Amino acid sequence: MMDETCTTPATPDLFEGMTAISAVLDPAIRAFNDRTVRTVFIDRARAEKKAREIAFLRHRAEELGFDLQMVRSEDLDALTSGKTHGGIVAVCSDRTIPTLDEGMDSIRPDGFYVLLDGIEDPYNFGYTVRSLYAAGADGVILPPRNWMGVAGLVARSSAGTSEKMPIWISEPAGAVAKLREKGYRAAAAEIRDSVDLYEADLTHPLLLVIGGEKRGISRAVLDECDLRVRIGYHGDFRGSLSSAASAAVLAFEVMRQNNK
Repeated sequence: MMDETCTTPATPDLFEGMTAISAVLDPAIRAFNDRTVRTVFIDRARAEKKAREIAFLRHRAEELGFDLQMVRSEDLDALTSGKTHGGIVAVCSDRTIPTLDEGMDSIRPDGFYVLLDGIEDPYNFGYTVRSLYAAGADGVILPPRNWMGVAGLVARSSAGTSEKMPIWISEPAGAVAKLREKGYRAAAAEIRDSVDLYEADLTHPLLLVIGGEKRGISRAVLDECDLRVRIGYHGDFRGSLSSAASAAVLAFEVMRQNNK
């Protein structure tokens, strides 16, 4: 480990902070996540306070063969999008995200998966994945246009859970059809023609479909679903929850029903 100036590729996957970096280094994700750490930059001015983290990173670097570099604070700040990195940043490789067709053999026969269709903000996407992971979702299906192209930002907002979650890519309507063929029921989060969340049967195997706040779920996807569920609001509230908040409410009800 030596003092250097930060230099990275033009468009790296930058992971900021130990929570996100530790997720990439977790051996448990290797079955579905091939992302690797290439270089870790550490703020030289914070090295004494980060002794424990540095010891962990040095051990993993010896095992995995990535570089550790001590750099100036201003160089680290210039490299990152903000100053919430805690003095540790990693340059990582891309992650290969398979299509759902490629991953159908890994879909559990009695699982809980979530299709996220149309979430338009990367932070909200990250918060949503965090909620789903906490509620025990077995994996997430995303449309071809999604936020995993800014994986470092998503990892930070999801507290690393985006790296710990199996992910597949599919056109949304096709994904619903494929899981229904595998014996899954598909439940869409939708206000119109819906049943109350707490009156719906959300037992496994289940595919939960959640749309973005602006565009919601497309008609083609809704037509493929077996039921529509809504979150009941208090009083005269006429708005809607964020995708992350909705995902938390819905996914934890799924968890409750299946943990009886």
